[in-house]
Amino acid sequence: MGATTKGRWSYACSKALDEFLALAYWHEKKLPATVVRLFNTVGPRQTGQYGMVIPSFVRQALSGKPITVYGDGTQSRCFGYVGDVTKALMALMEHPDAVGEVYNIGSTEEVTIAELAEIVKVQTGSKSEIVFVPYSEAYEVGFEDMPRRVPDITKIGKLIGYRPTVKLEETINLVID
Repeated sequence: MGATTKGRWSYACSKALDEFLALAYWHEKKLPATVVRLFNTVGPRQTGQYGMVIPSFVRQALSGKPITVYGDGTQSRCFGYVGDVTKALMALMEHPDAVGEVYNIGSTEEVTIAELAEIVKVQTGSKSEIVFVPYSEAYEVGFEDMPRRVPDITKIGKLIGYRPTVKLEETINLVID
């Protein structure tokens, strides 16, 4: 989390507060609660309406428009397939030992955003140019981004055997179709 003077971090802070509240209700009122942290979940029919990068890149590539990468493209992310994530959520809901705990759900297949743009371009057969837009042009002054987001899925793997099964390229193809 970053400084309170940066609006970007309000989202992360609100999620942390929700976790505190959910766990407090479990500890104090015995209201069953399990906290899950979803890391970039992607799948068919997802739109880029809320900044989802893969659907946005696919739409741009298929329409022949420039593929827009914000920042320098070195920031890395992991993109989990919605089917894998859904199975994990269902397994957690059914497992009594999940209550009162916090789990990360996502893929650990790390890719930079610049690499992702290239992969989408190749997989769509697009001739789109990849354009880098500085944060200063895309967001408010002083915008900060996390350089790396990779979930540690050790804990959920131990409890329910969770392991992502769908690779990034296959996930992208499912979004393209």
